[in-house]
Amino acid sequence: MGKHNEFGKEGEQMATDFLRAKGYRIMYKNYRYLKSEIDIIAQLGNVLAIVEVRARSNDQIIPIAETITKKKIKLLVLGADHYIMENDLDLEVRFDVITILKNRYKCEIEHLEAAFYHF
Repeated sequence: MGKHNEFGKEGEQMATDFLRAKGYRIMYKNYRYLKSEIDIIAQLGNVLAIVEVRARSNDQIIPIAETITKKKIKLLVLGADHYIMENDLDLEVRFDVITILKNRYKCEIEHLEAAFYHF
């Protein structure tokens, strides 16, 4: 496994731990439906958070959260719709992004709640 893949998995675990510390219940990790993959599905009260995790080990020019394409958003919505229907859920749904920027001195985690909307 490449170093970027290892850091991606480490980032997802860091995001999971971060959400748990904020009181979220982790419902599913790496949920797959057709071509959709949702990194984390978490619940806090009556809110179901569909969470995309973006981790980087360097600070590039483009902010990490802006690397999420319209195609990726459509796939997240597809996967979320399937998960909700499959589990017969009646919850408010929110699409979040957790960004993790790690360099040799520190690790920064940012949680962007309601990072984008699906109309």
